Amino acid sequence: MADDAGLGGLDEPARGPDDHAELLSALDSHDLAVATDPESPAEAGFDFALGAAESTADAVFPQSVASGGPTPKGVILWTRIDPGAFDPTEPLGVQVAHDEAFTDVCYEGVVTDTARIRAHDYTVKVDLDGRLASDSEYWYRFVYRGTRSNTGRCRTLPAPDSSPASLRLGLLACQNYLNGYYPAYHHVAEEDVDFLVHVGDFVYESGAGDFKGLGSYDYPGREKSLPSGNGRVWNLDDYRYLYRLYRSDRFLQKAMEAHTLIAGWDDHEMVNDVYWNRETDAPAGGHPRGDDPRFMTELIADAMHAWWEFMPARVEYDPGGDSLQERFRLWRDFEFGDLVTLAMTDERLFRDPPREAIPTADNVGPQYEPPGRTMLGTDQREWLVETLTESGSRWTVWADEVLTVPFRLGSGPLSLYPVQGGWDGYTRERMRITERLADAGVDNFVTLTGDMHCYIAAYQQTSYPGRVTGGEGVAQGERMGVEFMTPAITSLNVAEALHLTRGWRKRLTEPLLSWLIPLMNPHIEFFDSHNWGYSVVEFTREDCTYVGYAVDKTVNSPAAEKEVVVAYRVPDGRVELRDVTDEYVR
Repeated sequence: MADDAGLGGLDEPARGPDDHAELLSALDSHDLAVATDPESPAEAGFDFALGAAESTADAVFPQSVASGGPTPKGVILWTRIDPGAFDPTEPLGVQVAHDEAFTDVCYEGVVTDTARIRAHDYTVKVDLDGRLASDSEYWYRFVYRGTRSNTGRCRTLPAPDSSPASLRLGLLACQNYLNGYYPAYHHVAEEDVDFLVHVGDFVYESGAGDFKGLGSYDYPGREKSLPSGNGRVWNLDDYRYLYRLYRSDRFLQKAMEAHTLIAGWDDHEMVNDVYWNRETDAPAGGHPRGDDPRFMTELIADAMHAWWEFMPARVEYDPGGDSLQERFRLWRDFEFGDLVTLAMTDERLFRDPPREAIPTADNVGPQYEPPGRTMLGTDQREWLVETLTESGSRWTVWADEVLTVPFRLGSGPLSLYPVQGGWDGYTRERMRITERLADAGVDNFVTLTGDMHCYIAAYQQTSYPGRVTGGEGVAQGERMGVEFMTPAITSLNVAEALHLTRGWRKRLTEPLLSWLIPLMNPHIEFFDSHNWGYSVVEFTREDCTYVGYAVDKTVNSPAAEKEVVVAYRVPDGRVELRDVTDEYVR
């Protein structure tokens, strides 16, 4: 392992015990949404057999239903009641069955704390951990005032001591509502996957066209108007509005009804490029008041509040903790028997500000980076390394919000590393993680990423050309894993930003960029930034397969065209990307 002192000093974040103190205080003032423990129907006097029409489901449950936070013994079920249909004297029922027809009901519960429902924008989360069997599929629905919700399907994790033959994950990211329609989610709903993994940017914090480019178009019916009247989010009401709006999309609802979600976040759930300002001990980022510590602290607390309400994630808040890490941990791991360990990190609440230097190889190299810079923070970084190095699973997977491998434009001394929001902006910490994983000999290592709105298949290496990974860094290092990036559902990509997504511009530039980027980055096997969609990653005992799909976001119809962009397979025990696209192109 490299000597940190040789890089200019100890690589420990200069943080104190009171870091995040104001955010913790702001969160304490919120009544954060935690999952409800329902009563039995008999105790609540609730009869599921009465009424329960389905014709008015959309009127009573306008955001439909969702499930998430899977464990080997349960899931979290989520819904929202329309305020116009809400009656504080009426309880909410929930049913779970082994079959879609609900002839074999295995659980019934009743939520009677209607004051809490109203307090959280009429959202409800029901935790069934300990009530279901492992590695099992169930159907569920809510019943309120004689109306049944749409039916959802959920799945529990395999038992820790089990040996699953396979695991299929739908991988999703970046879905700016203003910048396209969601037919990709229609196809996601029909995919034969075990779980969905969303690596961030579920909502975008603008009510205007802030995140569009030269080639972006207007999409009728996708307009937004934040309650505050501002172009960017200003308070909790604005965030809640965004989640209600996004979850009103029928294609997104279908996908959430069909599959259980494992959810992370990136920056747009809060504000663009959000980071932690050590000098003010407050969040900052791309917002009209991004340099106002008090405002930003309250705004990020509001963002976290709304995320808790609208995402069925198993992330709890312990007000007794002395630090943010002890009170709140988005970072968590999922064990799929002995087949896959999935570690999910939080790369926003602990990251230091971006560097102001021009991102040349010399400026971004870890030997030139100020000591103490971090994206993860000490506690999370140590947890991540321990989770990945001590995993006994066949496949060790890091669900990473941002690009992990270097991304270079240019050649030699003229090289630039423009993706400073990814790990190219935190090269010293990346090197520490990489060295420790390499020293531990982690087998079958895979990173799943988003954020860049591209399809990427690349090699994780111990070093790369360009002096961005320590030392001279002029030679290719040893391959130690692979990286797969999922594209955006609708958000602005490189080609759209440059108005290159249609007609002759696309025909000319799509193959050019797909050739040029790997030429500048030999560790990148495939690159595409002309399409939108999602990907599916399958793990078996023999291999890991990544398939990237493109779906036309300009068509608001289930008939929107879907096609395979690329497919790669990695054999068990070998760090080798095999192009198998021909197997999937019909």
